[in-house]
Amino acid sequence: MHTVSGGEVAGILVAVFWAILVSFLAVALARVAQTLKATTKLVADVTDQAVPLLADASAAVRSAQNQIDRVDSIASDVQEVTSNASALSTTVASTFGGPLVKVAAFGYGVRRALGGRKEDVPAKASRRTVIVGRTVARRSARDKRD
Repeated sequence: MHTVSGGEVAGILVAVFWAILVSFLAVALARVAQTLKATTKLVADVTDQAVPLLADASAAVRSAQNQIDRVDSIASDVQEVTSNASALSTTVASTFGGPLVKVAAFGYGVRRALGGRKEDVPAKASRRTVIVGRTVARRSARDKRD
């Protein structure tokens, strides 16, 4: 029979250790390969979904920019109309304001002149009745009707 020497046992142990190490490394590499495949599939799926989303977002931004441009145009038109209305109001006030004030003052003067004659006549003194130390104004016929 053949006896196994110490060197042969050590060689066998080293060979078994390397075989176990290579097996573990092979399993680890297989799992890394599976993980890389899953990651690649995930990235491909995200890319497939992200491209249409980015296209939609880009269209929404363009639409919003168009709306902002429209609002800006409307705001500038409103500002122009406001300045035109202000200029028109100033023109109307300066054109008609002075003459209208003069006509109103003339009308007031005419009314005052025609109505002033009645104001020059003193009003009748109201009749008063004295009741036990108090003065009470009598009710006129007009007050009695109310």
